[in-house]
Amino acid sequence: MAETALTGTTVAETTVAEVMAELAELDDPKIRAVNEKHGDDHGVNLGKLRALAKRLKTQQDLARRLWETDDTAARLLALLICRPKAFTRAELDTMVREARTPKVHDWLVNYVVKKSPHSEELRWAWFADPDPVVASAGWALTTERVAKKPEGLDLPGLLDVIEAEMKDAPERLQWAMNHCLAQIGIEHAEHRTRALAIGERLEVLKDYPTSPGCTSPFAPVWITEMVRRQGGE
Repeated sequence: MAETALTGTTVAETTVAEVMAELAELDDPKIRAVNEKHGDDHGVNLGKLRALAKRLKTQQDLARRLWETDDTAARLLALLICRPKAFTRAELDTMVREARTPKVHDWLVNYVVKKSPHSEELRWAWFADPDPVVASAGWALTTERVAKKPEGLDLPGLLDVIEAEMKDAPERLQWAMNHCLAQIGIEHAEHRTRALAIGERLEVLKDYPTSPGCTSPFAPVWITEMVRRQGGE
């Protein structure tokens, strides 16, 4: 019985069909139209999706089955109710290659892969992958290390790659490399001057539209503003 299952009283009996039916009810054409402009083919309000995940609680088997539907909303829900450490390295590698919409890719990397014991292995494996979307995941994991665990990273080498390749990189990979450039400049004062210079010369995302009150993703502006907020020079 879908209603009973989805309210949490018989969570173990929840089926994919029940979940898909509720996701269909939550689908809003207006939200879908906005999301489609950003490459995401779903119309579910993310707040309502998180509320559904909260009711379902953690269910790894259900998460795997929802992922297999290839439905964007179902996959986003799967990433909210899964156990990140339960996925094997091979499963995560397959999943990142299947995650073609931006939101699914972003949540998979940030909510699951970063919490996985295989994250460092996958960072190495994905970093130079010929698929730019997969490579962007490797760069995202590298940016995480730049900020939280830089020991052992070749920061000058990363700047070399960014300087040589970011300007002509495909959009999602370019965005990930730009984030890494900004993070190096923000977190590592000894490399800040070079990071700023690379950003100024390449002009990647210089004209990106930014809402009032938000920080531009243009690396020199991003670096300068974040350092200012942290009380640096």
